[in-house]
Amino acid sequence: MDTTIFKRSVVISGHRTSISLENAFWTALHEIAVSQRRTRSDLLADIAARRQAPNLSSAIRVFVLQFYRERVGHEGGERVLTTSPPLASGMT
Repeated sequence: MDTTIFKRSVVISGHRTSISLENAFWTALHEIAVSQRRTRSDLLADIAARRQAPNLSSAIRVFVLQFYRERVGHEGGERVLTTSPPLASGMT
């Protein structure tokens, strides 16, 4: 898996800023924006406005993770894990 971080300049609520994310997260942001018929800038503005983390890149990663976890839970008909699975015996 490629973990190279890409820095991109974006406009959020009329303000230009730079965000550093792995390409997989940039791709996911694009997919989410398209699925919601929104621009990436509008999506990023919502994430920025609602974030609890002080770091915008972290807030974006958490947003993307939650978005896809909810999709698996709702569309896949499977329960989404909310806690860590138990460790196998003999493991620490």
